[in-house]
Amino acid sequence: MNTTIGKTNILLIYTGGTIGMVKDYATGNLKAFDFDKLQSNIPELYQLDCAIETISFDCPIDSSNMDPGHWANIASIIEGRYEDHDGFVVLHGSDTMSYSASALSFMLEHLSKPVIFTGSQLPIGDLRTDAKENLITSIQIAASQERGRPIIREVCVYFEYKLYRANRTTKINAEHFEAFQSLNYPPLAESGVHLKIYKENLLPRGRSKSLRVHKVMDNRVGVLKLFPGITEAFFKNVLQCDGLRALIMETYGAGNAPTYDWFTKSLKEALQKGLILVNVTQCSGGGVLLGQYETSQHLKKLQIINGKDITTEAAVTKLMYMLGQDVSMASFKTIFETSIRGEME
Repeated sequence: MNTTIGKTNILLIYTGGTIGMVKDYATGNLKAFDFDKLQSNIPELYQLDCAIETISFDCPIDSSNMDPGHWANIASIIEGRYEDHDGFVVLHGSDTMSYSASALSFMLEHLSKPVIFTGSQLPIGDLRTDAKENLITSIQIAASQERGRPIIREVCVYFEYKLYRANRTTKINAEHFEAFQSLNYPPLAESGVHLKIYKENLLPRGRSKSLRVHKVMDNRVGVLKLFPGITEAFFKNVLQCDGLRALIMETYGAGNAPTYDWFTKSLKEALQKGLILVNVTQCSGGGVLLGQYETSQHLKKLQIINGKDITTEAAVTKLMYMLGQDVSMASFKTIFETSIRGEME
């Protein structure tokens, strides 16, 4: 479909990352890009006919250092400027972008405006950079409206000509410009000669409600990727980790795991002690189908949470969100297995 750009106010939030660097050609070193001079450095933005305000973290960080406190900072910035802006673009390092974007999807409840995460593989001043296209199109998408209302009303990731639902994404390549994929859900939009938005893939619009921002994220979660030869001692030590409240098991294929007696017994004991266990597949695409094979029937009998087709990134952040909301143990499994932000089928 063709989109129209109205007079919209966009807030650009720079958290750090490659996209915010430019090369000093006199020294050859990278230095921070001056976002206060954004439009003078990227005059193409004037064609979007929207007002762009910029704000940066006091100390921009490499995304490898991103944590729930920084997520709360992003959420607070959006909350404080929500009424004055029509859309938000978050500039973020690509390494942990899927985690941060997934987290914000859960933290921002009743979101009715676009929050677009983007970044780049090369600095904005490099000759063959992907940064300008990612930045320009992210702003265009955030500014796109229909009948005076934002078309996108969820948290997304835009990278290399495609817009994805944030909590469906995974970084799949450290070198190619096409760094992200959404293997279990189609793109929300594609940028080519025209910007095409696939409305049938967007989250359905519910009743208009005020934005609720949840900033408490409980990070007492862990991820264990199963592998052939995993030892009983190692497995038990992970399950008995001090302070651990929830563990994501990345299992084989459609949710399969070893059937050794010690493996099943260890899981049962951990569950009895109150540990929350979530089963997700370690495959890039597809999901968990508990009980389809004999090697997952024991997990189904134990009532381990079925992660279905959720990504590990979304599973981690959904657990942090739910634990932070003090969801009761009685309803935890039911709520986790239910899609609340379009993160699973």
